[in-house]
Amino acid sequence: MRAIWKGAIAFGLVNVPVKVYSATEDHDISLHQVHNADGGRIRYQRRCEICGEVVDYSDIEKAFDEDGRTVVLSKDELKSIPAENSHEIEVVQFVPSEQLEPMMFEKSYYLEPDSKSPKAYVLLRRALEDTDRVAIVQFALREKTRLGALRIKDDVLVLQSLLWPDEVREANFPSLEADVRISAQERDMSAALVESMAADFEPESFTDEYQVQLRQLIDAKLEQGESLDTEETFGVEAGEGGKGEVIDLMEALKRSLDRKRGGGEAATASGDSDDEADTGDEEAEPAKPARKSTGARSSSAGAASKTAAKTGTDDAKPAAKSTASKTTAAKSTTAKSTASKTTASKSTGTKTAAKPAAKTTRARKPA
Repeated sequence: MRAIWKGAIAFGLVNVPVKVYSATEDHDISLHQVHNADGGRIRYQRRCEICGEVVDYSDIEKAFDEDGRTVVLSKDELKSIPAENSHEIEVVQFVPSEQLEPMMFEKSYYLEPDSKSPKAYVLLRRALEDTDRVAIVQFALREKTRLGALRIKDDVLVLQSLLWPDEVREANFPSLEADVRISAQERDMSAALVESMAADFEPESFTDEYQVQLRQLIDAKLEQGESLDTEETFGVEAGEGGKGEVIDLMEALKRSLDRKRGGGEAATASGDSDDEADTGDEEAEPAKPARKSTGARSSSAGAASKTAAKTGTDDAKPAAKSTASKTTAAKSTTAKSTASKTTASKSTGTKTAAKPAAKTTRARKPA
């Protein structure tokens, strides 16, 4: 690492000389722009609007426009601002760490002792450890006066620049003012989902999937050239993404829990319990195993009848309104639901079962 700045922490009358290093770096693959016709590199030129000439960086100054007037500020004038010349990190407060709003954190810097003896550096670090507090500091860096928090990480002092209060926007969303009712069951299920996903945070277990796949794409392009097949490279169609499907909240919670628990049987059980909640006080007769039918039968009806045969009991209350019971109710000799009227032509227990399927279809239309 290369130091980007040198200064001293002013801790009361104690000065702690330090070198400042950027604590973070960008791991993104660097891409540049080219002309798609011939691959030529696209370059930007600093061109003057008045004379049209390309201007060297050394001839460029900064300016501020207000009320139609332009104030040009030279490099020397900007450097003459007192705060810009300060190389002091002034400690102004020691506060509990929980009082710092994470949204205010901006960029992190490592501080290394910059003196023959690191005693003053260690003293400040011990003071922060003993009091369990964070030092609030003010400093100037890169033409900007900054607010910062001084804390400890692995025996190293870390300076984290903070946004000023007026740089954090207020969250004002009228949609959040609506009265939303959350049932106890929804809260319990969401809490159970959180508990099923609870773990200690281990940053190294996460991967930047986009950068990995971008590297994969670049390597495949180098190997295959213009004959690259992105579907073959990634195993999915290019641009394939989520459908944004809107589903029932309770159903989404149940599916999420089932997925985390890895139980296919749990999914079936949750579906049955959901149906039971819908039945109210109605009693449903037990679903009998489906027998072979001489009429036309769809594959979905067959699958549903097998499910009904497995789940039917003497007091099968949820069977009345479940999807499986609606499909198989027409095959029961005691079926009384509307579904029995719709699918009676497919049941061997009705008088129309012996008739050809075509006649049954003409004689009885679906409700």
